[in-house]
Amino acid sequence: MALLDQLPALIGVMVGSVASYAAQSLTERRKWKREREERWDDKRFETYGRYANALKAQLRVAQRIGAALGFADVADPLEPAEGLPLLAEAESQRATQWESVLLVGDAGTIAAARRWHETIWTIELLVREGTVDPVQWTKAHQLASAARDGFYESARRDLGIAGAPPPSGQWPRSWRAELSE
Repeated sequence: MALLDQLPALIGVMVGSVASYAAQSLTERRKWKREREERWDDKRFETYGRYANALKAQLRVAQRIGAALGFADVADPLEPAEGLPLLAEAESQRATQWESVLLVGDAGTIAAARRWHETIWTIELLVREGTVDPVQWTKAHQLASAARDGFYESARRDLGIAGAPPPSGQWPRSWRAELSE
């Protein structure tokens, strides 16, 4: 009879233990998922940043070669003989970073990154061909600028960064036009 009297208390202890274990397990699981998501957010942030920097470096080399060929709105000319090997190296660095974007990026950001590097390839093609066509040069830079904006917008959304992306870069640069006024 003494055991029967204690049975409700034993059941209460067992139910409390199971509930405590379940609550602790859920808490630990949520904590682990949150920490994992934060790690991946950090990794995506670093990956997107490295990729953007690699593309900007590639664009800068192409622009400098373009300046040597007579394209407007670019300073610091770099002769093609010296610049083309640097451009090939910059493309190699971009391609290396691309693999990381493919690994950690979401579909929208990968598509935007691909669009951006394809517009950079267009600029690269113009300098490799060596023909000076100011209309194509300006249009290619406008497309690259728009593609860059699309990449940053998509990357910010993927990273959960609130607010509008940075203002768009205009080509040719407005400060250059202001000097002509």
